[in-house]
Amino acid sequence: MLIRTYGDTNNDGKVQLSFTLPMANGPEAVEGAKMLARKMGMLDPGVMHAEGIGDGYTFFVVYGAVPFAIETNDIKVKKVETPTYSKEAVETLIEEKLGRDIVFVGASTGTDAHTVGIDAIMNMKGYAGHYGLERYKHVQAYNMGSQVPNEMFIKKAKEVHADVLLVSQTVTQKEVHLKNMIELVELLEAEKMRDQVILVAGGARITHELAKELGYDAGFGPGKFAEDVASFAVLELIRRQTK
Repeated sequence: MLIRTYGDTNNDGKVQLSFTLPMANGPEAVEGAKMLARKMGMLDPGVMHAEGIGDGYTFFVVYGAVPFAIETNDIKVKKVETPTYSKEAVETLIEEKLGRDIVFVGASTGTDAHTVGIDAIMNMKGYAGHYGLERYKHVQAYNMGSQVPNEMFIKKAKEVHADVLLVSQTVTQKEVHLKNMIELVELLEAEKMRDQVILVAGGARITHELAKELGYDAGFGPGKFAEDVASFAVLELIRRQTK
């Protein structure tokens, strides 16, 4: 099935873009924004908003149409295939299938100073009505916070005999998240720990496909909660136990 973007009417191809140009706000900057939009394939672009955001910089919102369509049958997404269970169902699985507490260690590793994501998954209060791992029975959750060096992360995992390592990555400028994620895998392999833990990554630009490519067991992007992570981890532990 071929589809196009929707703006005013179905399949009209309308799109809205926002970007910044290193030009002072004015007629030349507005025309420059239109030129860029046309080079990106936009038909008859209009600048709906232009605002100077500093010396020599202007932020734009541009509206127009694009001639492109996508075939929905061609869309292929690699995603976590395990089901998501409720908190109570996860607790029951741990009790009945594993018979011991599960240890999670999580952090925003490297230079990443953002804790919203890892707190949403791990802290007792959770996020948007979804309780975090600290509230789960049979779960020991250690949230190390932000800017945790990979070496310290691994040291903590050793101390508490972690089953699952949760890595949150929000800062992605210059692909720093990729370098940090790769380094962690390499350090775990050097310590002969990689096969002993379930390694999960999460963040705004993290996908399951990316995480798998980098050597992780799973990746969770926006819109995922503690029960998504807990369900995957517990089911994976059960699978490994029964191999």
